[in-house]
Amino acid sequence: MSTLRMTSDLRRQLILSAAKRCFARNGFAGTTTKSVAQAAAISEALLFKHFPSKAALYAEILTDECEADPDLAHLLGQEPSTATLVELVTGMVGHFLQIMNDPNEEEAQRLRLLTTSHLDDGEFARLLYGKVEDLIGSLFKASLDRAVAAGDASRIAGEPLNLFWFAHHAVLMTALSRLPGVPCLSYGNPVDLERQLCEFLLRGIGLHENAIGFHLSRDVAQSPAPPATIESA
Repeated sequence: MSTLRMTSDLRRQLILSAAKRCFARNGFAGTTTKSVAQAAAISEALLFKHFPSKAALYAEILTDECEADPDLAHLLGQEPSTATLVELVTGMVGHFLQIMNDPNEEEAQRLRLLTTSHLDDGEFARLLYGKVEDLIGSLFKASLDRAVAAGDASRIAGEPLNLFWFAHHAVLMTALSRLPGVPCLSYGNPVDLERQLCEFLLRGIGLHENAIGFHLSRDVAQSPAPPATIESA
């Protein structure tokens, strides 16, 4: 049984490796499950036994990339706390602002794909959100509980994970507004944008002003200086 499981896991990794090459070469729209199967030297039917769709393949690749990110690995290894909650939010903001600042067409295409998925069948967005929740959801909720218990935050009624998604959607839309060649919004002074956005989100999830001031100042001080300009991805 273990040999069969290892063989199945190895096959899955070979498919993902082939898919990465195909997506890198042809993009999401230009890649088909047939071309991935050919690159992996397997039948398309066998590919579907591991991944039900092209969207599932791409979402898995993005998840692997996230898990390989040393910054995320460090964050996921932290104990739940107010400081971890602030680091989670500032890390998310920094990630999207970096996409906005870095002229990386691959990252821009991913944002477009996520957006158009909402207007299409939603498959890719559902898959990606599910994987993000699996990675971060429990840490966010546990850290929020610790912040409330420590007196650093007020409990907001309703599903606590919704607060994470509200924050995520706000940052996502901030990035999308900068995506066109001529940005939809300038947001004024880009140097102030990161802290302003972090403060807005942290207040929204219930953190008190003194906790925001203490933890955010410490977190920003330990982070690289924000870019002087923020261009669209």
